[in-house]
Amino acid sequence: MRKVVIIPTYNEIENIEAMVRKVMTLPGDFHLLVIDDGSPDGTATKVKELQLEFQDRISLIERSGKLGLGTAYIAGFKWALKEGYDIVSEMDCDFSHNPDDLPKLAEAVENGADVVVGSRYLTGVNVVNWPMGRVIMSYYASAYVRTVLGIKTRDCTAGFVTYSSRVLSAIDLDAIKMVGYGFQIEMKYSAIKLGFKLVEIPIIFTDRTLGKSKMSGGIFGEAFWGVLSLRFRKIKGVRNIN
Repeated sequence: MRKVVIIPTYNEIENIEAMVRKVMTLPGDFHLLVIDDGSPDGTATKVKELQLEFQDRISLIERSGKLGLGTAYIAGFKWALKEGYDIVSEMDCDFSHNPDDLPKLAEAVENGADVVVGSRYLTGVNVVNWPMGRVIMSYYASAYVRTVLGIKTRDCTAGFVTYSSRVLSAIDLDAIKMVGYGFQIEMKYSAIKLGFKLVEIPIIFTDRTLGKSKMSGGIFGEAFWGVLSLRFRKIKGVRNIN
């Protein structure tokens, strides 16, 4: 199966080369798509340099500015489907998601899962270096999502996720409305409502040590109100009949 990892970037010059080199050395022949939102620090330029070394294993989409996490991933999903990838992973560039976990997420898809979540909360709270207030907010955000949407997923806001291409083909990607971290909730909920199998695998999340976080209060606000509206919205896509 052909595998690709999608990483959105904005000002990740301190992390991008190490992340690219790490993904390129993983077992399983992962390809990489970087989607850069006009980073003024030269992130995209560094990716282009690495493309000369790794050639067709690395692709780059450059966008004109900060257009939102969700729109970056939607662009990446459409690109991956067009290019014929079977397994599509998404992760952050800052090493908060450990690239060494990518093979086991992909393996779970190969073994029959449709969506695999690298979960911080499946076996307690596996988060390192976050302030306690942020841990509490994130943990109870997932509890809120489970209550409102009636799903069992422990880590609803997780951004370390691997999809089978059949899920991305079935979801109407143009109907996904949230663009911040609420996007992660909407994608998981859409897959579940369309009848796909979501499984969680425990991971350890370690907060970034280099670069600046992109988190903001507006992101949480969108997720809070977006979940309420999602509860009463019809999910658009093709239902899984297997």
